[in-house]
Amino acid sequence: MKKQAWLLSLLLVFSMFLAACSGGGNEATDTEPEEEPEAPAEPSGEPVQGGDLIIGSTGSPTMFNGLYSSDASSSDIEGMIFDGLIGSDLEFNPVTDGGLAESVEAAEDGLTYTVTITQDATFHDGEPLTADDVVFTYNIPLSEEYDGPRKSYFEAVESVEKVDDYTIKFNMSKVDAQFPVVGLSFGILPEHILGEVPIPELGEHEFNTKNPIGSGPFKFEEWRDGEYVKVVANEDYWDGRPYLDSVTYKIVPDANAMLAQLQAGDVHYYAGVAQPDVPTVESFADAAGLRLESGLALSYTFLGLNQRMEMFQDVSVRQAITHAIDREAIVENVMAGFGEVAHVPESPLSWAYNPDVPKFEYDVEKAKQMLADAGWTPGDDGILEKDGERFSFEVKTNQGNKVREDIVVILQQQLKEVGIEIVPQIVEFSSLIADIDPGVWNFEGIVLGWSLGTDPDPSGIFHTKEIEAGLNFTGYSNPDLDVLMDQSLQELDKDARKDQIGQVQQGLAEDQAYTFLYYPEEFRALPANLQGYEFHAKNQLYNINKWWLEQE
Repeated sequence: MKKQAWLLSLLLVFSMFLAACSGGGNEATDTEPEEEPEAPAEPSGEPVQGGDLIIGSTGSPTMFNGLYSSDASSSDIEGMIFDGLIGSDLEFNPVTDGGLAESVEAAEDGLTYTVTITQDATFHDGEPLTADDVVFTYNIPLSEEYDGPRKSYFEAVESVEKVDDYTIKFNMSKVDAQFPVVGLSFGILPEHILGEVPIPELGEHEFNTKNPIGSGPFKFEEWRDGEYVKVVANEDYWDGRPYLDSVTYKIVPDANAMLAQLQAGDVHYYAGVAQPDVPTVESFADAAGLRLESGLALSYTFLGLNQRMEMFQDVSVRQAITHAIDREAIVENVMAGFGEVAHVPESPLSWAYNPDVPKFEYDVEKAKQMLADAGWTPGDDGILEKDGERFSFEVKTNQGNKVREDIVVILQQQLKEVGIEIVPQIVEFSSLIADIDPGVWNFEGIVLGWSLGTDPDPSGIFHTKEIEAGLNFTGYSNPDLDVLMDQSLQELDKDARKDQIGQVQQGLAEDQAYTFLYYPEEFRALPANLQGYEFHAKNQLYNINKWWLEQE
């Protein structure tokens, strides 16, 4: 186990988952006394090894390489296969516990990080993990040939150098406040396997799908696309063998099927119980050997509009669309009240959350007037028109997410009241993710959610530089906010940075970069006898290597 935590210098600079024996024998006779059955042993409370935990998901992974994937399902599995240098505690602070780093020393000026890693880690094929693997991994996103979506996290890194076999120095070209929190968290890749692969080919390499090898607590065993991914305990894990023998990440097509499988015991753990389904799960939880855990998730759900389309380039039109949506009703009726209306792209759980931003409350008449002022007038069928174009567009969301499917229908009804036609499109999750890939952008409107990072930097999603090859798939751009986002990343004073990020949130709210819908309260169904579990708002599988099933 780790004995070292962040050094004091880093903490000053930064703060940031009765089977009773049935008698079965002969009946007692009147010539022999009846034997008392043995009482079942009391649970010891000590962790025990064993069991296959079946995790349910309505989303399918796309690959297992954190430098190239961008969906939560892939991330879930990557977190079991790969180790990063650091981990995160329940308050989102960066910690060495849960990571390969034994220590991280930050220079006072924020331009150098010296990381010492454990000497005990090996990859799943038995090869030792050393500084060479760390240097190799981090040089991938530093390469001009890298085309993955994570480039912005490493833009301030000038070089990564090996000091000795277990010490690495990160040299920064400029201060980057999020780097020690997010940048040091990516899974370390094996140089001895991928070192000869040209960087332009890494994103499509079979390593990512057929045989990912990391140093994490679980080893990849099998992926049946659309069915399940199975990982097994790493018997030689440097931080101690996980208690579970295996984890099966099972793909279930929709929420109704998920409920049925939870009740039948075919799925043991599901972190996405839809808010309206909570009473249903509660009704069968005891009989199914389940319990519910809940808390506000570090995420938000939104309506994103493709701002490459002329109809969405007018800020007042985007504001009008938000005015036309009754988000309070969505929270109360679709989510059974388990959530909060969102106004900015940051969770109320974050230290950088700014509640004092422009808010566009539900107001149908105001929305109509704003659309009229923008030149949109009703056509013969009541749908707005401008320059011969009808205000009609598709809104996509992912199949199997009952809440989002219902929201798209509600948007269709509510926006019709102001003369806007919505055409819902329900798409399989991996296809939906492919539709928003850089250069594809095959959508008009989309209802999706972001699982937020432990650092509150919004630039990875909203900065202009992220449009062409990053995660800014809606094409939103505000040069003034770009400057503020850049400045906030170079600010080491937490209070000053909070003010800067707060100004960015104000601008994003004013521009309605997205229509921010809600922050969800998340409900997770898990085995009643699962021990070692802690609710982490970001990481649904937080410290899964420490989970164990208590024997009854």
